[in-house]
Formats: sequence, C-alpha cells, structure tokens
Amino acid sequence: MGKIAIKVTVNGKKYDLEIDPRLRLIDLLRDELRLTGTKEGCGEGECGACTVLLNGAPVNSCLVMAFQADGKKVLTIEGLGSEEKMHPIQEEFLKQGAVQCGYCTPGMVLSAYSLLKKNPQPAREEIKKYLAGNLCRCTGYDKIIKAVESASQKGVSRDD
Repeated sequence: MGKIAIKVTVNGKKYDLEIDPRLRLIDLLRDELRLTGTKEGCGEGECGACTVLLNGAPVNSCLVMAFQADGKKVLTIEGLGSEEKMHPIQEEFLKQGAVQCGYCTPGMVLSAYSLLKKNPQPAREEIKKYLAGNLCRCTGYDKIIKAVESASQKGVSRDD
C-alpha cells in the first residue's frame, strides 16, 4: 500500500510526513515522532490512557487514524509541560498525590486541561463526568478530582 502525505502540527511543531494510511495517531506519535508520553492501554478507546488533544478536543489516539490529523493541531503531554517546567495542572497532580503508577496520568492531565480551558471553574460533578473516559487502577479518583479542583481554583487554564 502506498504512503500518503499529511501536514500536522504537534506540540507547536509543524511536520510534513509521508505515512502509511493504516497508521493510527498513537503510533505516529510514539513510533514516528518518539513522543512516548502518550500511553496505549486497551487499544479500544475504553481506558483513556492514550488521550491527546486534537484541535483542542480530547480524543483517544488509538482510535484516530493518523491521516485524520492532517491539517490539525495535536497536543500531547510533552507539549503541555516539561521536566524543567511542569504545567500547573501537572504540579497539582503531584501535590495532591494524584499520580501513582503514572500510566493514566498523561491522559488524565490532558483531559483536565481541556475541561479547564472550556470551564475554568467546573463543579465536582462536571469534573467527574469529564474524566469518566479515563480509567485509573491506582488512585481511586478522589485525589485526581482534588487536583483538578485545586488547579481550577488557581486559574491555571488562563496561564498559556
């Protein structure tokens, strides 16, 4: 099967790529661009570990074909913050103890970021509903919800 050309912006960097049309977005990010913060959990869109933002909206990158990102902007956890300068949402996840094994954390953080961009002061129930597509087997969710609440109180959605 022949390759197709796409243009995509990932974490603010523009790429002109030739890809296999069967390539999933998660595989483009992890294998081609070496952005390994995005994790594959179930491969079926059920766990949210692979959540990235596509034009600002959270998507399960295991269910999105790479060619569907043509002409669009993708934000991964690497684009939100770095080891040297974490995003305030990431800082709150650490401060509140919302990180244990860390596998779900990139998807959780990006989903929380998306929510706070839409609604800087969400109610607890809205946070729960918005994060419902992200599964965590370690924390029991309470600390994650507290981290999002704390981040919203600090107005972190307006910092970028």
